Amino acid sequence: MIMDRIALILLIIGGVNWGLVGIFKFDLVAYLFGGQTASISRVVYTLVALAALWCISLLFRDRLGSKDNA
Repeated sequence: MIMDRIALILLIIGGVNWGLVGIFKFDLVAYLFGGQTASISRVVYTLVALAALWCISLLFRDRLGSKDNA
């Protein structure tokens, strides 16, 4: 599903960004888009958060159509 792929890409971006923040105190999104309070940065942060909420559904989705395939 295309939404799953988009959500996973956004989560990867968010994960890399948080890794950079945690290790180097460097916020790549803020650097690229003009600071943490810049409108585009806030949009990216919001999209990453929405992607995380979407990916919660992946935990409960039956992958192959049968619950016996775990």
